[in-house]
Amino acid sequence: MKDGQRLWSRDELILAINLYIKLPFGKMHSRNEEVINLAKILTRTPSSVARKLGNFASFDPALLARGLRGLPNASKLDREIWNEFYQNWDVLFIESEREMAKKLNGTPNELYMIDDAISYVGEDATRNVNIRLNQSVFRDILLANYDGRCCVTGIDKVELLVAGHIVPWSQDKNNRLNPRNGLLLNALHDRAFEHGMITLDEDFKIRVSPLMKKKETIKSIQQNFLRFEGKSITLPRKFLPGMEFLKIHRQEKFKS
Repeated sequence: MKDGQRLWSRDELILAINLYIKLPFGKMHSRNEEVINLAKILTRTPSSVARKLGNFASFDPALLARGLRGLPNASKLDREIWNEFYQNWDVLFIESEREMAKKLNGTPNELYMIDDAISYVGEDATRNVNIRLNQSVFRDILLANYDGRCCVTGIDKVELLVAGHIVPWSQDKNNRLNPRNGLLLNALHDRAFEHGMITLDEDFKIRVSPLMKKKETIKSIQQNFLRFEGKSITLPRKFLPGMEFLKIHRQEKFKS
């Protein structure tokens, strides 16, 4: 370590990986406003924060699979924090959100402009706020992971995009915030995926349910579904959809 440098603490690394997850791959540089803001919070330079994001990129399986390499010289603690997140997304990501809120003298709910008291009381209020917070966080993660575009059609109107789970929210409480358990889709294809009208195979190619194929003479079915049969989705730059989640969807949801 060079003179004048200080080691990164666990709390600082949790905030850095929080930002890594939220930023598109091409925006993890020292000129990015969000990198600059985190540097101010941590009293570090934007360059040092950008380098740490690059260290985390060196662990990312999706980037490695594409032949992209992050920055070398990641620390043992960097690896430990990365593994913690990969093994327990929901707990660690919310912990990082709380740590960020604390640094900003607020709460995660305030950061996401969620009203704590909307027409609920007691445990129902707490449950409702937590659900809305998680949904807001998950949407931000997927928008960054897919560069704000539907992975089937390429639509980039944020208002039309849905951050959907591959394995439903109610079915897997440990992966509600895991970007590998999510797809960014336009509203129509999100509903079709949710109801098993489409799925993805082992090569991330779209499969259309035979129930839809029976209606192949309907023009809207041809335009919105059948023309995508066998085509690959646009893969995210970082966190690829998890094969373990897609397998569950094919087995339990897809109407074959």
